[in-house]
Amino acid sequence: MGRKFIVGGNWKCNGTTEEVKKIVTMLNEVEVPSEDVVEVVVSPPFVFLPVVKSLLRPDFHVAAQNCWVRKGGAFTGEVSAEMLVNLGIPWVILGHSERRALLNESNEFVGDKVAYALSIGLKVIACVGETLEQRESGSTVDVVSAQTKAIAEKISSWENVVVAYEPVWAIGTGKVATPAQAQEVHFELRKWLKGNVGAEVAASTRIIYGGSVNGGNCKELAGQPDVDGFLVGGASLKPEFIDIIKSATVKKNA
Repeated sequence: MGRKFIVGGNWKCNGTTEEVKKIVTMLNEVEVPSEDVVEVVVSPPFVFLPVVKSLLRPDFHVAAQNCWVRKGGAFTGEVSAEMLVNLGIPWVILGHSERRALLNESNEFVGDKVAYALSIGLKVIACVGETLEQRESGSTVDVVSAQTKAIAEKISSWENVVVAYEPVWAIGTGKVATPAQAQEVHFELRKWLKGNVGAEVAASTRIIYGGSVNGGNCKELAGQPDVDGFLVGGASLKPEFIDIIKSATVKKNA
């Protein structure tokens, strides 16, 4: 069986209760390809997780944008994986470049987070990606391989992991990796998984692209053989998110 296309919407640190309800209403009213064609996950800020979960259509799922690296306790301001499970939240995004850059989350810390979240029963969208400086120096593959290795060293099963390749230089900048650039890195990530984890994991693990994905570029990106979906930032708050979800049919018809 082929890899099921997955589209995640990362709402980042945006929204009021009213705005969030409007977005959910929009999502609930649209027609999109069925669940056997595309998996849809939306990721609101922590404070809106319960309201989104209670109102969102049942064929779409909810993700948190982060969680703590171990069991809860004296960690003021953190949210544990156990709390997410308790709320019935099935997914979490970990290692987003904004957290790596702004909060200095290291590869090892992200690896520990991924392992702990999986152990508690969450599914994980694990983010990797290089900066502009790293790309220009030709070290893209080394960087994303090291980020992936730090996760691989801590986990035994990849069944509930989606890898999101997000070139940092393309996030929120309007710059987007060309379909060829995205495919090249996705191919290299899959090759790394094959050589270091196993052929079965490489063939079945979904690798999705994030970085200024929009309604205009999603179909061409979706057509790349190793692009299995998207992690969408700003566009996930707008109606064009629907167009991005619908780009899954490119794979179905291929």
